[in-house]
This record gives sequence, C-alpha cells and structure tokens, in this order.
Amino acid sequence: MRIRRASAHDIPRLIAIAQESASAGHWTVSQYEQALTGVHPRRLVLALETENPARGAVGFVVAAEIAGEWELENIAVSASEQRRGHADRLIGALLEEVRKSRAKSVYLEVRVSNNPARRLYEKWGFQQSGIRPGYYHNPAEDAILYKKSLLTAAREIG
Repeated sequence: MRIRRASAHDIPRLIAIAQESASAGHWTVSQYEQALTGVHPRRLVLALETENPARGAVGFVVAAEIAGEWELENIAVSASEQRRGHADRLIGALLEEVRKSRAKSVYLEVRVSNNPARRLYEKWGFQQSGIRPGYYHNPAEDAILYKKSLLTAAREIG
C-alpha cells in the first residue's frame, strides 16, 4: 500500500471511486481541480494505491483547512477494495498530515445510518458534537457531526 498526494492525473479515477460509493460526495471534475490547485481553502487530497500502481488509486480522502481547523470533506474506497482496512489507512494518513500543520481539530459529518463509517471515526477518537437535521438528500437523513481535538490528543500522547 502507498498513500500519496493526489494529482490532476488521478481525477478520473477519484470520480469513478466516488460513483461506486453511495455515501461519498459526488464531485465534478472542476471541484477536484479546485481541491488540488486552490489555495483557499487549503485542501489535502490523498490517494491510496495497492501494490500495482498501474491500477491507479483505489481510495482517497479530501480535507479542507481554515484557520487551523480541518474538515474531512470526502472519503471513498473502490467497491472491489472495501473491507480491507483502506479507509482506516486513509484516516490515519490524513490525521498524520494535519498534525504536521499544527491543526487544532478535525471535523466531519456522516449519515446517521452509516454505522461502519461511524465506528471507524469513533475508533480514531472522533466524538459526536451535534446533529444537522435533514442534512442529506436522496434519501433524506440527518447528519451526525463529529470532532476530533488534536490538541488534546497531542497532550495525551506527549
């Protein structure tokens, strides 16, 4: 496995991966281009490859930073590669990268019904911080907000 910063070359593969996942955000080419090249908000796009890099990315994560706080905006793993710990690896790599930037915290939202994702985030120390009623559509569903304080985590480790 290799996790690296994504490039414009990866965009078609990222779109294909997201389309395989009902819970992923379905972004346009221009949204990915902006995520890879825009400066505000600053974004981090990581791609995960298997041992066969010719295959291209099999998963990705996107996060945005504003004023020392990050938001996990999108994460997806190819349907053929799910249930192999790839999302776990992507979350770990994301947290490692944002810690390097001296981030204070990371936020995200997830569908109430997405229990596998909720378990993953809770495993990494994210704590529920609120609910956004009716946030999702197709189907309509509430979002659970999560927050991970990196300042607390750093004090606990150090």
